[in-house]
Amino acid sequence: METLDHRRVIAIDGPAAAGKSTVARELADALGILLFDTGALYRAVTLAALRTKTDLADSEALARLASSCKIELRPASVEDGRLADVLLDGEDVTWELRSPEIDANVSRVAAYAPVRSALLDIQRKIADGNEVVMVGRDIGTVVTPGAGTKIYLDATVEERARRRYHDLRKQGEDLDYASVLDDLRERDYKDSTRTTAPLKAARDAVRIKTDGLTIDEIVLQIERLVRDNWERLS
Repeated sequence: METLDHRRVIAIDGPAAAGKSTVARELADALGILLFDTGALYRAVTLAALRTKTDLADSEALARLASSCKIELRPASVEDGRLADVLLDGEDVTWELRSPEIDANVSRVAAYAPVRSALLDIQRKIADGNEVVMVGRDIGTVVTPGAGTKIYLDATVEERARRRYHDLRKQGEDLDYASVLDDLRERDYKDSTRTTAPLKAARDAVRIKTDGLTIDEIVLQIERLVRDNWERLS
């Protein structure tokens, strides 16, 4: 079995709209290291499935699709708030991956063991031996359980819905707060009760409740923890 080194990985997990992506971007910038939003992989597979009319109930077909389509993450080429460019078979689909249609279906696709297995090795190899911030829902528990720093960001569902509502409005989506709140509650249920890699905090993760905290406060707290952990490795 291949031995991988994830001691300098920063694993950031938590529910949807807990602030993971924004915190991860600022943290990666502060540390000068790679940012890898693993959720983009599952969103890209979901988009590919919808485009090809692949049956979302057929886990094996989705896994084959995940293995066959080319998903690339590159440094952001446009200053529009994106963390990175996400390309699906050469096409920039960065913002399409954040549409309500993808939001409504990605949890279902990501819950399938064959799909997660198809994408697991690429995630682990990207992290091997690197200083990298990885964002998702099972990074510290499944993808890189040997991560040297594990963070679990959380917030009340009402606060997370408020953030998601404002983000979607900025993108031109005409949605009301109540529907966003209902969608997040459903997403939380699906993510936390799925059989494969359910959303949960790793036992050794540092839990941070983001309600009432600024992004700068959260990032500074994590950065101090990371630097202390890395110093012990030196």
